[in-house]
Amino acid sequence: MAQTDKKFFENLTGAGKAIAVLTSGGDAQGMNAAVRAVVRMGIYVGAKVYFVHEGYQGMVDGGDNIKEATWESVSSMLQMGGTVIGSARCKDFRTREGRLKAAHNLVQRGITNLCVIGGDGSLTGANLFREEWSGLLAELVQQGLIDEEASQKYSALHIVGMVGSIDNDFCGTDMTIGTDSALHRIIEVVDAIMTTAQSHQRTFVLEVMGRHYTVLYISVCTSDWVLIPEMPPEDGWEEKMCQKLSAKRAGMKRLNIIIVAEGAIDRNNKAITSEHVKNLVVQRLGFDTRVTILGHVQRGGTPSAFDRILASRMGVEAVLALLETTANTAACVVSLCGNQSVRLPLMECVQMNNTYMFVCTCRSFENNLKTYKLLAHRKPESELPHSNFNVAVLNVGAPAAGMNAAVRSAVRVGISEGHKMFAVSDGFEGFYKGQIKEIKWADVGGWTGQGGSLLGTKRTLPAKHIDKIAEQMRKYNINALLMIGGFEAFLGIMELLAARGTYEELCVPMVMVPATVSNNVPGSDLSIGADTALNAITDTCDRIKQSASGTKRRVFIIETMGGYCGYLASVGGLAAGADAAYIFEEPFDIRDLQSNVEHLTEKMKTGIQRGLVLRNENSNENYTTDFIYQLYSEEGRGVFDCRKNVLGHMQQGGAPSPFDRNFGTKIAAKAMQWITKKLNESYRKGRVFANTEDSACLLGMRRRAMVFQPVVQLKDETDFVHRIPKEQWWLKLRPLMKILAKYKTSYDISDSGQLEHVVLRRPKESEAMAAI
Repeated sequence: MAQTDKKFFENLTGAGKAIAVLTSGGDAQGMNAAVRAVVRMGIYVGAKVYFVHEGYQGMVDGGDNIKEATWESVSSMLQMGGTVIGSARCKDFRTREGRLKAAHNLVQRGITNLCVIGGDGSLTGANLFREEWSGLLAELVQQGLIDEEASQKYSALHIVGMVGSIDNDFCGTDMTIGTDSALHRIIEVVDAIMTTAQSHQRTFVLEVMGRHYTVLYISVCTSDWVLIPEMPPEDGWEEKMCQKLSAKRAGMKRLNIIIVAEGAIDRNNKAITSEHVKNLVVQRLGFDTRVTILGHVQRGGTPSAFDRILASRMGVEAVLALLETTANTAACVVSLCGNQSVRLPLMECVQMNNTYMFVCTCRSFENNLKTYKLLAHRKPESELPHSNFNVAVLNVGAPAAGMNAAVRSAVRVGISEGHKMFAVSDGFEGFYKGQIKEIKWADVGGWTGQGGSLLGTKRTLPAKHIDKIAEQMRKYNINALLMIGGFEAFLGIMELLAARGTYEELCVPMVMVPATVSNNVPGSDLSIGADTALNAITDTCDRIKQSASGTKRRVFIIETMGGYCGYLASVGGLAAGADAAYIFEEPFDIRDLQSNVEHLTEKMKTGIQRGLVLRNENSNENYTTDFIYQLYSEEGRGVFDCRKNVLGHMQQGGAPSPFDRNFGTKIAAKAMQWITKKLNESYRKGRVFANTEDSACLLGMRRRAMVFQPVVQLKDETDFVHRIPKEQWWLKLRPLMKILAKYKTSYDISDSGQLEHVVLRRPKESEAMAAI
């Protein structure tokens, strides 16, 4: 985009405007982050911002339920679960009399901008309120509660919604606030249950809250059987389920996991309860079976890094949307598509939500359903196609959480498509040494929740051992390669591609899937493992900040990993509420450091007890973590003291987050389907020969879509010296962190949410009626 086409939010002002923010309906982790972002962004642009406590009930009751917010009043909210300003179901607001009281309370405070965080019911109520606004004001004038001047001055009510729901059941957004955190709670329980179930050879029936998305998201990665209300199982499902559980146990698997949504039904609308499923398994199979009902634990706990970032972005976007509204602007909802913020007409989304079989039009649901079917149910050998192709899978570079989920997915999809799958241990080093063996369906059972790389991974590049690698490919008749890894995998696939002219064995389809905590692979906005690392950083920062509670004022200097890539420091800083994040991509000098110290000094004088500063490990060779710590300690003397922490390799360890499990599962499945297509296209005269640019690709997420890109075309996008892409989308998020930390900064909103329309895509009959 040309410089002249850029649009900066500094040209928008909130002077003279009043914004009210409320949370309504069921609580969801991340709501507080959204409230914080609305308050701080609103104050930042010069508007007055009000809390509405207890949702619509507080708006109807008025009084102390509607209070002006200050910058400091939202400090320490980011890491808190639930909603600090409260939420309540409100019968009064459903009546015109109740809405009349609410309108009076808003007009008294000059509030004509409303930011509603809730589900579709809450947002529908807000839109009705907006449509009735002029009539309500006229009635207030008639009753003598307001004068005509006030009616004219506050003649239009502007509504912007954000969807807060653990169910992820709102059409128009890929993820709702709270969904990812709820998935964290469920995954923690599932991981814990699997260990005890395996110890005693038990079957566990888990009953979870939420609807289609939450259950399927988890089921893609963990369960043997899933039952949800939106897709009732076919008649005779009981027998099929028991057959599958029995076959699993016969295959030496020591446990079974069945997930049941709380409202699951069969084709006759008869409820399927967790207790019924348990009794079924006990009576027909005699398995030792237990039921665990998760209940409201799913709503509890601190929000995940993803939810904090999502809520913060949506909160800022909501304020921008309110600043840009006119009298004729329709109410909108701020949504997420891929990694892009979009604005959608609120009522289009609500109407789509109410459309028959909406669930089958939801992209996320449909993708999860297809992937679940592909990975959970193995077809009999007689039904599998026979491709006669051999495909090798290897991990390259440093370990990243989610690698094992990707390998499991690739192996099972490959087997489902008739290929013989081979696992290469220890990356390219194991490849040239011949550490290659066939890997079967059952071999990857239980891999999804495992951290690190069970195949083993090394940073060794292939160039020096091309001849031996070619020899191994010839020996095992490898017809395609899938590489899962970071920048070394990117360099490795380029070296293999360059050697094709010498070694015909390398003229096969190759695809790379990015997996690195650094998120520094060109051609992809996200990498497997980065979300888990962000959660590790966020959790640690929460604990570190908590240590300052009740002590004297303190600033923490935290060093993150990432090489020269500042993704973890920047996005982790946004999730943890950092005051500054020093990165290589945004050069800084001693004047910037001094300015940050002065900013923190002023912050401490307002009564805030703690500050947080992140530094990427290679941000500057001279301004080291020790240097910054010593500078802050000296300059802050008498006002605050300092502590430093180097997070190190803990960012690479631990069980993968729900996002990384799901992302790794789906991206590897897509990569294997591409390999099958390329193998069929390049099979000539009894052998595979693929020597075109598009036969060696990187599969990455670009903005809103998963895209296969020839690696040779990514050369010009890459800074090979610093091992980072030349352009990185997340740099646009850095101003948000600065704004929410009260720094004056410039923010390019040219690429911010644009009003779009929701498109209904009717599913095929076979897709709509397919049972799990």
